[in-house]
Amino acid sequence: MAQKNEEDDKVRLDKWLWAARFYKTRALAKAAIESGKVHCRGERCKPGKEPRIGDEFQIRAGFDERTVVVQALSIVRRGAPEAQTLYVETEASIAKRENAAAQRKAGALGVSTDGKPSKKQRRDLFKFHGGNAGE
Repeated sequence: MAQKNEEDDKVRLDKWLWAARFYKTRALAKAAIESGKVHCRGERCKPGKEPRIGDEFQIRAGFDERTVVVQALSIVRRGAPEAQTLYVETEASIAKRENAAAQRKAGALGVSTDGKPSKKQRRDLFKFHGGNAGE
């Protein structure tokens, strides 16, 4: 068992994100890290970075942005309940995510779902884009 603990101490960041179930595959985790969606202490990371217990990561996936603190290290992907023990999400991050989800649900991002524009709205759009509605 001592070897297992030594191996877990040397886990790569992309493998840990995969084991903690933030991404479905290691390739997706690596691509997210390389594209700047994962930050440690406000700085971009590399896939080979070795996370330590107590490190804080900002992880963006889709609309969600999470701030998590590493609680345990693992190189094995297991069930979701066990994966959730690898990290703890900060209270501020939870509140921010819930607020953003509520705004998206309420349509506060400026996306209108009223259907197609009226004749007047079409004319205004046409004028705005530099066209001539009379021709």
